[in-house]
Amino acid sequence: MTWQAPGALARQRILNRTRAVTIIGASANPARPSHFVASYLLASSDYEVSFVNPTLTELLGKPVYPSLAEVPGNPDLVSVFRKHEDLPAVAEEVIAAGARTLWLQLGLWHEEVAERASAAGLDVVMDRCVKIEHARFHGGLHLAGFDTGVIDSRRPS
Repeated sequence: MTWQAPGALARQRILNRTRAVTIIGASANPARPSHFVASYLLASSDYEVSFVNPTLTELLGKPVYPSLAEVPGNPDLVSVFRKHEDLPAVAEEVIAAGARTLWLQLGLWHEEVAERASAAGLDVVMDRCVKIEHARFHGGLHLAGFDTGVIDSRRPS
């Protein structure tokens, strides 16, 4: 099986149906990408956001859980900020938790993990940023990745 990356429309559908995002590898360091993504999602999305990091207890005023299994409720989309070699174990956690989407952030690509998660019924997105994709599909970014400054009066569908 060769894993196929979802196109823009499929990624948009994934984000539109998502209600809860769990960030694995969330950092308290504001210079880290996971912290920036967490801040953006809390401020600019309607997602219920939760965090997993065994070294933290609180981040941005929200509790941080030591493992995905300890996050209350069912995870919907799990965004991963971990090292490449950690991805197979993280994927097994995500599958066991019953998530719908495994989302590997920018710079993370692991074909075997994608194939395993896909075979378990999950949607998989790799080497994409949840923040960038959310902003792109909700009017905050141009396809090239910069703010268009466009103000739209249409209600979201």
